[in-house]
Amino acid sequence: MDFSLNEEQKLIQEAARDFAQTELLAGVIERDDAQRFPKEEIKKLGELGFLGMMVDPKYGGSGLDTLSYVLAMEEISKIDASTSVVMSVNNSLVCWGLEKFGTEAQKEKYLTKLTTGEQIGAFCLSEPEAGSDATSQKTTAIDMGDHYIVNGTKNWITNGGTASTYIVIAQTDKDKKHRGINALIIEKGTPGFEIGPKENKLGIRGSDTHSLIFNDVKVPKENRIGEDGFGFKFAMKTLAGGRIGIAAQALGIAAGAYELALKYSKERKAFGTEISNHQAIAFKLADMHTEIQAARLLVYQSALDKDNDRDYDLSGAMAKLYASKVAMETTVEAVQIHGGNGFVKDYHVERLMRDAKITQIYEGTSEIQKIVISRSILK
Repeated sequence: MDFSLNEEQKLIQEAARDFAQTELLAGVIERDDAQRFPKEEIKKLGELGFLGMMVDPKYGGSGLDTLSYVLAMEEISKIDASTSVVMSVNNSLVCWGLEKFGTEAQKEKYLTKLTTGEQIGAFCLSEPEAGSDATSQKTTAIDMGDHYIVNGTKNWITNGGTASTYIVIAQTDKDKKHRGINALIIEKGTPGFEIGPKENKLGIRGSDTHSLIFNDVKVPKENRIGEDGFGFKFAMKTLAGGRIGIAAQALGIAAGAYELALKYSKERKAFGTEISNHQAIAFKLADMHTEIQAARLLVYQSALDKDNDRDYDLSGAMAKLYASKVAMETTVEAVQIHGGNGFVKDYHVERLMRDAKITQIYEGTSEIQKIVISRSILK
């Protein structure tokens, strides 16, 4: 199988790499320290077409394939995972879901702003008691005829405070269980919709993570995505593609840490020679390079499966499971190669190590990915 990139894909990869190096790198440590959302950087990403990469140009998107999106995610994530998760949520969970399952009116109203960065989207599924068990939705959307009344709380929502458009998963009919769940579009500023405190996180500290509170929020029926009861299926189909984006993020974090470790090993001297000449370090680099390339092939395969309309539930789950594992292991080794310098912020690898951990948790934990994989291979 040929994984060679075409000229357009190479240009996308180069553009993302250039943006990461020129626009993101200089302030990434300060944004992490201050937990500051990369507002201006996200705006520029939108202007460059990176926030609606797979959306049809008639809605303001770039009309690119999933592999191009993966390539861009990897390059952005090498430098700033806080920015790349904003990019991932907007592309994979919000824009893709709206274009795939939304009405024409919904696409024209929301997509045209989300793809350009004029607005940012958020995907609201997780709750205090409904993280991995997404069927246990406590947020309710009571059918009132021409509208719903929404009550409940959502947790750990990326872009929670900065988004303008929120896709909220809520239970309409408890007796129907997962078949009674709906996906609703709720706009910031709707009466009764409150944004909770910002989370103080281990990693991706520049991203905007909040809890959301809904108190008798009135949502018109035209804001429902799909037919009544389609919400759970919508969430699962959307998350299946979202896993590919997070797998690419994990790949980028690992690759970024490896590149820093490789460069440092050629500059740092110990016992009269560069530390890369010591077998203990050289073997670490060999393992890192091999595992990153294996993860990259899994990520590319899942992207190609999606682009070619093949089932990507299995390949996406495998890519996320393995790439997140490689991200965690590679960043730990990168810190080790840097020695004492790896433990201070100036060398970036400690931040990459902190950022890596979340890739094993969000968009479905590693344990959930193993459930998806095992169910698929045992059919």
